[in-house]
Amino acid sequence: MKFVTIIGARPQFVKAAAVSRIIRRNHQEILVHTGQHYDNNMSEIFFDELHIPKPDYNLGVGSGSHAKQTADMMIGIEEILLKEKPDYILVYGDTNSTLAGAIAATKIHIPIVHVEAGLRSFNMNMPEEQNRILTDRISKFLFCPTNTAVENLKAEGITQGVYDVGDVMCDAVLYYEKLINKNGKDYYFNRLEKLIEHNNPESWYLATIHRAENTDNIEKIYEILSAFEEFDEPVIFPVHPRTKEMVLQVMNENSFKNTIITQPVGYIDMLFYAKNAIKIVTDSGGLQKEAYILNTPCVTVRDQTEWVETLNGNHNILCKPNKKDIIDKVFNTKTDMENKNNYYGNGDASEKIINFLR
Repeated sequence: MKFVTIIGARPQFVKAAAVSRIIRRNHQEILVHTGQHYDNNMSEIFFDELHIPKPDYNLGVGSGSHAKQTADMMIGIEEILLKEKPDYILVYGDTNSTLAGAIAATKIHIPIVHVEAGLRSFNMNMPEEQNRILTDRISKFLFCPTNTAVENLKAEGITQGVYDVGDVMCDAVLYYEKLINKNGKDYYFNRLEKLIEHNNPESWYLATIHRAENTDNIEKIYEILSAFEEFDEPVIFPVHPRTKEMVLQVMNENSFKNTIITQPVGYIDMLFYAKNAIKIVTDSGGLQKEAYILNTPCVTVRDQTEWVETLNGNHNILCKPNKKDIIDKVFNTKTDMENKNNYYGNGDASEKIINFLR
């Protein structure tokens, strides 16, 4: 079998690391990087540390409006598909890269394999929700991470080619978690200058905030950072390049000291900080799930989540982007650590996907 795999954003690099490792045992893969994430800390470091094969093509699309970015990707992907003539195109998740790959493939009748199909936030204002729904509609094989995702598709009348295989992100977490156990804490702290300046905390919270609804104005960022200032231990906050300027402005104007701002970190480093955090505060989709797998309680600064299973037992809890609600949810939520279900599989989702296709 010959695959063209489309990736472009940080979470997709991690998923591809798990699936590509299985594909390349017996099959051919052409890896296409759209360039949706292009900063070194958001892209290049993942290929290096996760040992992902270097892309065969890099479209270098970069930032832009949703329409322009998606259109530029479609043009580049179509040219590659016509040249490579794969048996399948493989797309992950819900980014513009995902949708661009799917549309380009369906127009020239190449079967689409959608990994992480069936997720729904039921919020059509989210670009991710639009991308995942449209991609599911035109995919031939829909590999779902959970039974909830299967039921979501069934409710929309999609039942053909749907498989519950478990979560490929779980594959990656369990595989790379073994690596972080080999290194001491100092190894990870010494890789970040800002943490050295703050004398390397013994305990910490981990935060990632990047979604537009939480960062589209400086008042919202102020509310979130004001909450972090009240936490009983330091907050390690790897900042997305898009929001760095506003975050630093709020920090400096208000002399906030409890939040440790760092550059984006690699995947294995992030696993270390997540696994050992007191609690995670995030608006990321993937980090909610990683927190669940790693047994770290999570507070998600959003009105809804695609990963509804994580809400059981308060392993994950939703909150508003304001100081009062964040502090309340972080300090007044009890997590049931005794009763935790294995919703995301046993680390063999990638094997199941390739076996089904074979």
